[in-house]
Amino acid sequence: MKRRRIVGLSIVATGVIWFQVAGGFEARRIDQQRESRAVSQSQQAKLRIDSERLMDAVATLADPKLEGRAAGSPGGIAARGWIVERFKAIGVQPVSGAYVHPFRYTRMTMNGRQEGDAANVFGFCLGTDPKLPYFVVSAHYDHLGVRDGQVYPGADDDASGVAVILELAAFCQKTPFRHTILFAAFDAEERGLQGAKAFFVKPPVPADRIALNVNLDMVSRNDKREIFIAGTYHYPDLKAPLEEIARRAPITVLFGHDKPVAIAGGVEDWTNQSDHGPFHAAKIPFVYFGVEDHADYHKPTDTADKINRGFFVDVAETILDAVIALDRAR
Repeated sequence: MKRRRIVGLSIVATGVIWFQVAGGFEARRIDQQRESRAVSQSQQAKLRIDSERLMDAVATLADPKLEGRAAGSPGGIAARGWIVERFKAIGVQPVSGAYVHPFRYTRMTMNGRQEGDAANVFGFCLGTDPKLPYFVVSAHYDHLGVRDGQVYPGADDDASGVAVILELAAFCQKTPFRHTILFAAFDAEERGLQGAKAFFVKPPVPADRIALNVNLDMVSRNDKREIFIAGTYHYPDLKAPLEEIARRAPITVLFGHDKPVAIAGGVEDWTNQSDHGPFHAAKIPFVYFGVEDHADYHKPTDTADKINRGFFVDVAETILDAVIALDRAR
């Protein structure tokens, strides 16, 4: 994701500010309690998000051995292969006969023309109503790679999003949604949203059969226990089911970062800042989940050990609730 640090807040969803009052210290204390609490076997059976598997996915993708997962690099290719194996193990089906969908991109930078080879990873979870259009649930698996001899692990950006879509896929296989879900792990997001753009150059499913994109990018770190939902400014019919989820969420859910800066009081507009941008350009509604930038954003210090498990699991559960609500509403 490419965005600058900003100042300002959007409107807080009613009734979800109870964790915010005491700030970061209180959030960490609560998360420590969540991590240490005993969970019986019967309770474990009811949990939808597997916290160990969620954290293991981030640790695997952000391992220094993958050298920051730059698009087309050996580490990026290794990360792609690992995601394919996870899709197979979960049981999601290949799309158009394949999980891996290669593409070539060209873009202009300050240093001139840049070209590269990359590949998206797609998998289907079939819905219970085949007449309904598709949902695309996405996250990008690439990051910045190695720069000046330093590895940029990209744990929050965006190994966290990939870890969540893997958990959503596992849930879907056990409890299918009404809509068929196309799970998309996009490549080359850090090089100008190239994977999402390639999706529309050669769509794996007809674009006019896509009802919604749910995009996840940076969803695991915020000391105030806040997550933003962007997109409802452009698609206001999506807000009602999401407000209901926000009211009962164990984290603070904020709506915003989707208005033009001029009418948003200087708050940055994220409408085109991650892989949901090309969907919006194609007039496909989107919902984006993400945290505001933190001190380790786009730095070698964006490591898995910085992630607060309690917050991350609560975000994943909230995103799952949101997808369930949107699946019922559309």
